[in-house]
Amino acid sequence: MSSQSTFWRHSDGAIPNTLAFSYVAVAHVSGIALLALANPVAWIAGTLLVAHSLIVAAYLIHDLAHMAIFRSRKLTVVVAEMLSWVCGGAYAPISRIVRMHMRHHVDKADLAHFDPRVFLKTAPGWLRRLVYALEWCYVPAVELIMHYQVVARPFIKKEFASERLRVLFVGLTRGAFFVFLFMLSPWALLGYAVAYMIFLTELFIADAYAHDYEFFLVDDANEKVSREGRGGDDYDLHHTYSNLISVRYPWLNLLNLNFGYHSVHHDGPTIPWYKLPEVHRQTYPADAPQVLPYSELWRSFHANRTRRIEAFDAGSIGEGSHRADGFLGVHGVSFLTVV
Repeated sequence: MSSQSTFWRHSDGAIPNTLAFSYVAVAHVSGIALLALANPVAWIAGTLLVAHSLIVAAYLIHDLAHMAIFRSRKLTVVVAEMLSWVCGGAYAPISRIVRMHMRHHVDKADLAHFDPRVFLKTAPGWLRRLVYALEWCYVPAVELIMHYQVVARPFIKKEFASERLRVLFVGLTRGAFFVFLFMLSPWALLGYAVAYMIFLTELFIADAYAHDYEFFLVDDANEKVSREGRGGDDYDLHHTYSNLISVRYPWLNLLNLNFGYHSVHHDGPTIPWYKLPEVHRQTYPADAPQVLPYSELWRSFHANRTRRIEAFDAGSIGEGSHRADGFLGVHGVSFLTVV
């Protein structure tokens, strides 16, 4: 057995994975450098580069969670923790991120430790109004709340008290990073903030429209939930969607590391990101009901941006060119924040 095949989970993973990791590093650093320049064009380019580097990093974490990149579990954890820090998700240990995501696959459900809908229904009126106003303006306020609750929970719930030092360490190092950006230029910090909003919005779209699963609020990552009515692959087939960026131009789906090929990912969770398009073509025709491209989701994303905030039902998918109009999408199911 070659050293290459013992290092990578899949023998053909060396080139695509090396390119993906290299892209994250180069795009992130280059984007920050561009943000520091006193040039509007460079600032826009830098913001988009940083945003895209965060998106690719997040979906590399997803493949790492499935052990689809490296053979070594120890290396997988180390790299995933590093990328999680870059994405601002390292306040929770990668082990819990992996555990909750595996529950999502096994239980065929959306599970989370925090429900933003319940939180908002009991929140002060001014906060609810602010969230609605921000979401109306396409600012991912609910997803920001999901990130904040991961930071706050160890100081609120004693069950998570052991993670307080971790949260403080990550908070201090991330804070130092923000100070560094501000010292480069206040515009660099602003650009990073805008990039992070773009990043959260893309993750929301990709996750919110991937399933119309049942939602369960759990107190513990190992808490059992009822599987009644959700047994077998047939349930997954009819409640999982391939929300592709583009059907006509498949290469555009690389923008989110082929995460949109979600039906085949659930068929084979260890299929690496670079093989998903080929497996999808062999499995699902372009007009399959499981294929739900962004071109059919934009109207729902726009029209339901405030309606979905406190909706407990994801809605339904119809037929025809506007079949996704009643599919609201689900807040608070990102694999980085359900922990």
